[in-house]
Amino acid sequence: MNPNGTTRRGFLNHAGLAGALGLAGPLAPRSALADDPAPAPAQSGRRHPIGVSTYSFWQFRGERLGIPECIDRAAAMGFDGVELLLVQMRDTSNPALQDIKRRAHSLGLALMGFSTHQGFVTPDADRRRSEVEKTLGQIELAYRLGIPTMRINTGRWGTSGNFDELMANKGIEPPLPGHTEDEAFDWVIGSIEQLLPKAAECGVVLGLENHWGLGRTAEGVLRIVEAIDSPWLQMTLDTGNFLEDSYPQMEAMASSDVPITLVQAKTYFGGGRWYELDLDYSRIAAILRDSGYRGWISLEFEGNDDAEQAVPRSLELLREHFS
Repeated sequence: MNPNGTTRRGFLNHAGLAGALGLAGPLAPRSALADDPAPAPAQSGRRHPIGVSTYSFWQFRGERLGIPECIDRAAAMGFDGVELLLVQMRDTSNPALQDIKRRAHSLGLALMGFSTHQGFVTPDADRRRSEVEKTLGQIELAYRLGIPTMRINTGRWGTSGNFDELMANKGIEPPLPGHTEDEAFDWVIGSIEQLLPKAAECGVVLGLENHWGLGRTAEGVLRIVEAIDSPWLQMTLDTGNFLEDSYPQMEAMASSDVPITLVQAKTYFGGGRWYELDLDYSRIAAILRDSGYRGWISLEFEGNDDAEQAVPRSLELLREHFS
């Protein structure tokens, strides 16, 4: 349920009327700009823009590779844009953010995605409140960077010993003793609802990703986004995070009335770090095309080959299927 009383359908109807009446002018405040309807996506004659996540150059290995260096590499390799991984950022002060934005612009790159982490799957109301406050600050960072969409996730139970154990169990975790997944869905939905006013104010679309926890399956993601029903909560589709029935689950997300706001495309040159999926990007491109998706494709390279060689190979692969 949307606490603001604005459903996705109502938002779109209002946006169309506002555009027809000329109510949203070029100097409208940031919250009012959301009422200007987007043009219908072209179905042919235009390729998907392809960006790269800064994660592709680092993968949580060793010292964090700085965001400016990642931007320079993305430009040199021929990408259209960059998705920033927040935990990779060494400095989130406003001067540092504006330097990042200026650097990307000077190289002809769009800052097209912002990847963040949340932990709403907890019975501790104070911890959930803290996660909400943290995420509100992340939305403000995305706004200052001029990034239009921000990846969020549900968080997870934390009953695995570590991430390697979670991956060995295909992302499946038992609930905390005495609690149920139904409870956890209520926690997550209630937490995300508190983010929507800020997302609308800043013009940042939240994209709930199929990223472990309650978002491990398309069913889990859809249960949350359809319950909330807000234009400011959409979905981020990660092609590499469905470990069973990958294509039917992608089809379920793509065919939903809730839009996909960003696609993260995994590649595994050199073998996967935790696992490797044999992804058929011709089939994935067809699924997205049939759904009408014409937005960004963001590469997440998660293989063992050197990124300097594997990331350009990945771009070539994605260009082949998404052009």
